[in-house]
Amino acid sequence: METYRIETTVSKNRTLMIKELPFHEGDTVEVIVNRRNQKSNYKDRYPLRGKPYRYIDLFKSVAEEDWEILK
Repeated sequence: METYRIETTVSKNRTLMIKELPFHEGDTVEVIVNRRNQKSNYKDRYPLRGKPYRYIDLFKSVAEEDWEILK
């Protein structure tokens, strides 16, 4: 199934207009309409996305002091 995704806004008379679809005349298509969540909700879900990060010591062992065999 070929998928075409577009984001648009419902007009004042509660209709949608989708132009220049990449399908041919007579093609059978399925239309599914989903409400977009608020973008602030997306940011709350992934608070660290887009934040800078830095590696302090790339090759240092993690939790080396917790290994019993090394004690």
